[in-house]
Amino acid sequence: QLQLAESGGGLVQPGGSLRLSCVASGYSLDRYAITWTRQAPGKEREGVSCISITHKATDYLDSEKGRFTIVRDNSKNTVYLQMNSLKPEDTAVYYCAAERHAMCRDVFEYSGMDYWGKGTRVTVPS
Repeated sequence: QLQLAESGGGLVQPGGSLRLSCVASGYSLDRYAITWTRQAPGKEREGVSCISITHKATDYLDSEKGRFTIVRDNSKNTVYLQMNSLKPEDTAVYYCAAERHAMCRDVFEYSGMDYWGKGTRVTVPS
């Protein structure tokens, strides 16, 4: 069974950067579309970015465009989320999810994901 493990979260000042990693084990990631999601306190989980098996990125949040970049390195079985110019509203637990599908969905669907990691917390104080 595919297992996902996120890392790279932490406390960062506004305007700072973090790079989150999603490392897979059990199976190769190269057959899965991978989505980064996040859940802020008291809010529903939302999609952030997805990357297809052909490395095509789909951004789900207007607020992230130009600030977040998703990339995958299949040789390392890892997907990264580079986050720049972080804002307090980016504070959340960030999860990666894998879907047994080549392409990303146009709209994030929680129920469509097949595997989840346990998350990594990002805190940007106001």
